[in-house]
Amino acid sequence: MTNNIMGFLSRTSSVLVVIISCCLVGVALAGNFYEEFSLTWGGPRAQISNGGRQLSLSLDNTSGSGFESKKEYLFGKIDMQLKLVSGNSAGTVTAYYLSSKGNKHDEIDFEFLGNLSGDPYILHTNVFSQGKGGREQQFYLWFDPTQDFHTYSIIWVPHHIVFLVDNTPIRVFQNSESIGVPFPKNQPMRIHSSLWNADNWATRGGLVKTDWSKAPFTAYYRGFNSIGFPNSSSSPSSKSFSDGNWEAKELDTKARRRVRWVQKNFMIYNYCADLKRFPQSLPPEC
Repeated sequence: MTNNIMGFLSRTSSVLVVIISCCLVGVALAGNFYEEFSLTWGGPRAQISNGGRQLSLSLDNTSGSGFESKKEYLFGKIDMQLKLVSGNSAGTVTAYYLSSKGNKHDEIDFEFLGNLSGDPYILHTNVFSQGKGGREQQFYLWFDPTQDFHTYSIIWVPHHIVFLVDNTPIRVFQNSESIGVPFPKNQPMRIHSSLWNADNWATRGGLVKTDWSKAPFTAYYRGFNSIGFPNSSSSPSSKSFSDGNWEAKELDTKARRRVRWVQKNFMIYNYCADLKRFPQSLPPEC
């Protein structure tokens, strides 16, 4: 009997060690905002809380706020969980993006354009390379991004950039240097985020202005994670994207199907289909 009890306790202890170890690994994966980011502007409107596990940005009629990563990154996968400004957020923009510095900077953008209460947010994406942007795609989301946290990810590797929402790919920007299209691959970038007033264009082209009686407007962040930043010379794995291998050179059938589903049902603007904007010919990458 004593041996049986001791054996049970030993097995139980082993299970507890595994559970505790898994929990500790999970905590380690989520970056601490105190360690990873600097609050760059907005004074007390930018705040880190919950022991560094959550960050908030606020906007009022005096100022917005923002933060940036302490590190620079060159290639990898970045995840951030956001809960956006709720209620009447018309005129506001919550931006979450990677960017280098200078006139010929590179940039990879998520921007969330505020709305009137009851209207959907617009998710605006863009890619800049060598200071040139103008590669916008816009989407509605298939959920209310103000009710809970959702994960917005950027995969940036030498052969493509993938935008993901809750691990669903919504957009792929391929490296098209072979046909003369610059691709961001040489300039390390920092992670930035800001909450600011853009009521001259953000909501219905600027027709709807910010209602300052609803201020302060606040967005929340948690669950930051960055995964491996391989050298640009590294060879892509043969595993498929949907296997969880973000370094894969191509999206597999399942991932491509998800992209098509999002773009068919939720895309509201695609620069590659804007013949009024490009009456002579569409950009070569299109």
